[in-house]
Amino acid sequence: MNLTDPVADFLTRIRNSIRARHQKLDVPASKLKAEIARILKDEGYIANYKATEENGQKVIRVYLKYGTNNEAAIRDLQRVSRPGCRVYVGRDEIRRVQGGLGISIITTPKGVMTGRQARREGVGGEILCEVW
Repeated sequence: MNLTDPVADFLTRIRNSIRARHQKLDVPASKLKAEIARILKDEGYIANYKATEENGQKVIRVYLKYGTNNEAAIRDLQRVSRPGCRVYVGRDEIRRVQGGLGISIITTPKGVMTGRQARREGVGGEILCEVW
């Protein structure tokens, strides 16, 4: 299957799985999706992720995280930069998400990182998405 925006597809699959209260989901693997999943795990938004292979296809299995009242750790995900409208920011233009309660995921020359890390390291880049 040829997708024009695989990152948006990844975020939509996570959003739909959370709303359906699934415990895990599988997405086609890529290095960028693996980095996004790593950041979501490090920030505590998903329980875990694992790169596997099923039927000859490489997939990333994402284990979703829920609280005590079956409340999802991810309230919402929003794609910021799209293939039709890229959004780039300098190191001084990186804004806080939901007053500091969320994170932004940014691709920089130093790799994929959160907005907080990019501000700390003094680099800008393309804002992929915001999570809260």
